Amino acid sequence: MPAVERLAGQLGDYLGPDQVNLVRRAYYYAEQAHDGQLRSSGDHYITHPLAVATILAEMHMDHQSLMAAMLHDVIEDTGIPKEALVAQFGESVAEMVDGVSKLTQMKFGTKAEAQAENFQKMAMAMARDIRVILVKLADRLHNMRTLGALNAEKRRRIAKETLEIYAPIAKRLGIHSMYAEFEDLGFRAMHPMRAERIQTAVRQARGNRKEIVTKIEESIIHCLEREGLPGEVSGRQKHLYSIYRKMKSKRKSFNEIMDVYAFRIVVDKVDTCYRVLGAVHSLYKPIPGRFKDYIAIPKANGYQSLHTTLFGMHGVPIEIQIRTRDMEELANNGIAAHWLYKSDSQDKGTSHARARRWVKGLLELQQSAGSSLEFIENVKIDLFPDEVYVFTPNGRIMEMPKGATAVDFAYAVHTDIGNACIACRVNRRLAPLSQPLASGATVEIITGPSSRPNPAWLNFVVTGKARTHIRHALKLQQHDESVELGRRLLDKALDIHAAKLDDIAPARIDALLDEYQQDSLDAVLESIGLGTRTAQVVARRLLADSNSEQHPVVDEPLVIHGTEGMVLNYARCCGPIPGDPIVGHLSAGKGMVVHRESCRNLADIRNQPEKYIPLSWARDISGEFNVDLRIELTHQRGLIALLAGTVSEADGNIEKISVDEKDGRLSVVQLVISVRDRIHLARVIRRLRTLSGVTRIARARA
Repeated sequence: MPAVERLAGQLGDYLGPDQVNLVRRAYYYAEQAHDGQLRSSGDHYITHPLAVATILAEMHMDHQSLMAAMLHDVIEDTGIPKEALVAQFGESVAEMVDGVSKLTQMKFGTKAEAQAENFQKMAMAMARDIRVILVKLADRLHNMRTLGALNAEKRRRIAKETLEIYAPIAKRLGIHSMYAEFEDLGFRAMHPMRAERIQTAVRQARGNRKEIVTKIEESIIHCLEREGLPGEVSGRQKHLYSIYRKMKSKRKSFNEIMDVYAFRIVVDKVDTCYRVLGAVHSLYKPIPGRFKDYIAIPKANGYQSLHTTLFGMHGVPIEIQIRTRDMEELANNGIAAHWLYKSDSQDKGTSHARARRWVKGLLELQQSAGSSLEFIENVKIDLFPDEVYVFTPNGRIMEMPKGATAVDFAYAVHTDIGNACIACRVNRRLAPLSQPLASGATVEIITGPSSRPNPAWLNFVVTGKARTHIRHALKLQQHDESVELGRRLLDKALDIHAAKLDDIAPARIDALLDEYQQDSLDAVLESIGLGTRTAQVVARRLLADSNSEQHPVVDEPLVIHGTEGMVLNYARCCGPIPGDPIVGHLSAGKGMVVHRESCRNLADIRNQPEKYIPLSWARDISGEFNVDLRIELTHQRGLIALLAGTVSEADGNIEKISVDEKDGRLSVVQLVISVRDRIHLARVIRRLRTLSGVTRIARARA
């Protein structure tokens, strides 16, 4: 019997005759399209699409997914356009095929870039139709099963991508059977010798443990019969990669991991799950803190089950999972169960909704990410969540990855809440924003109307969504601040010619934009603010055809308000504070750097008038500024406490302190303190001079 007829017979169990015929028709179309093409193994190419469709048939996917599986390489490998597939098989099938097709026409600088762009394209197709990812997963699974025909380097590259992207996606969508096979096949391709050693050890261990496993299984079955609870008990086997990963991450020996005996109990309904839990807890003592109720609070992918760990006979640990048949089906087929059950069951609909939420999050990441490589990195972060469950103040449960902080939580609730976050309360107490959240905590975010994301947040957030939105907000913030500073610098440069930016003719601005190949004046102003273009040169280009003459206008210093944000940096070499005479210089890409006039590092810049900018402080400037002080004093007991107390009395704050011994009698203290301005600094220094033994105080130079 031809292979396609065997598949048709299999499909007849759950699809109607008309739908089976459509799948058959897609097969014959693909067979013609791929005629003469061979795989690396030497087989006819059509065997691959047929195998992909068979994998989906085992998951009981709908007929359109199976048609797309048959045709999934037609656009990419045969030159048949998408329009031809639309005409033959309809819009839905053609869209799915296009979603899994690689961007073959585009040229990429690196392999990683090509992979990232292709994944980005597929993510957008998934947003329109989630079945795209199921076809792609089945395609990848058959490719992994037939990796042997490829060279070692290609095998490793495909296996690495599978372990990093496709196995976690299968897990995220709840398709456990596919996830486990991906990991084992990927592990064998990446580390063939390690896989072989572990496989041999597992076989040996299972043979030695057979008797004790049978005894535990029998005791659980007798316990359920005695309590009148119907249920199927089976031993649960860990897959190879899971054993390897645990050995590596937990630094445990093979014997320590295999000493845990795992069983699964499948029952008829949810109520029975909890009754079975009580029965096994009366049979063997539970280990405290090792019980998880994923029925009441399902995992992010919809997975539901009760997990408990017990002290079995001879003190061996026993892991038990208790779930219903529906939950078992959902654990093995995940989102694919949605098509099997046609959404009749609430669980299946919920699983599908969760997957859609995840894909919607992917799309948000994709829109905010700076590049396809940044997008794929954030996706990888999001694909490895060991969940913690936290509550909003009104009792809603939120799933967060392990290690998530209040900032991650804020962005998970809403992007605007994340951007406006200033503080948080965990269990009604104020807590640091960087503190990792624990399961069961109630988290409340405090927002401020004019607050903005802090660049320091990038050091501790763990979710891709938070990371992407913080970067996006910082880019926008830097853009706005650069444009504002660029406008002020250009106005100052035009002022020397007695001209104003608002008075420049639109035609002259358009000519400038053409010359610089920019879309808008804001782009030019941004480049001035970031120091990549000089205001004087732009001013001369704007006035090139005008009759404006340079007037002897006094070059007024640019006023620093302290609110310029990310495009204004205070030089660490001289630590300027309000009241110090200051100048600025433009550093390409960084914006304006403020120095004290006496700073030695300005020697080279003084001869570049286009980069050297006179500055002055605004009258109403506020904030804290760090100053380095060098104090020489005679060595005495309680030195640091004495200095800290004195600085505190003068309303200062010590940020950093270090003590060096000059000789047996003298100590040199390097002090970094935060002050408001030069007058405040003078007050702090006056207080320090009153200390006995202080011989010299000076502002340190870096």
